[in-house]
Amino acid sequence: MYIGIGFNRISKMAENVGASGSNDDDGFREQDRLLPIANVGRIMKQMLPPNAKISKEAKETMQECVSEFISFVTSEASDKCRKERRKTINGEDICWALATLGFDDYAAPLRRYLNKYREVEGDNKAANQDKVNNDSDEGRHDWKQ
Repeated sequence: MYIGIGFNRISKMAENVGASGSNDDDGFREQDRLLPIANVGRIMKQMLPPNAKISKEAKETMQECVSEFISFVTSEASDKCRKERRKTINGEDICWALATLGFDDYAAPLRRYLNKYREVEGDNKAANQDKVNNDSDEGRHDWKQ
């Protein structure tokens, strides 16, 4: 699992998380730095009883908080990659950043999830490669008679 975001964009996003207004000096609009509110609301609703209501203000507050959290963790991972002269943040970098920032309770389950994800992706890649190989074998004909 690789997050293909350039360092400049990550740094600018991390710096801009606390900025107010719809557009800042770096050209990032507010909706570019925040998670979609519909997604935030959907996740919040999953944790509540079916008849519970969530105010717009509560969704907007949570949207700001989770966006800030993501930028905070990503910025730490980005700093690590920059020091190691790497240009791509990977899943281990995010886990490392969580642990470094004191979110050990999140880092361990995320590492387990990341390992499972990679196992599944490896299985999918192997299955796809088998399919490609089988498809190319079917296209071959023995023209000798």
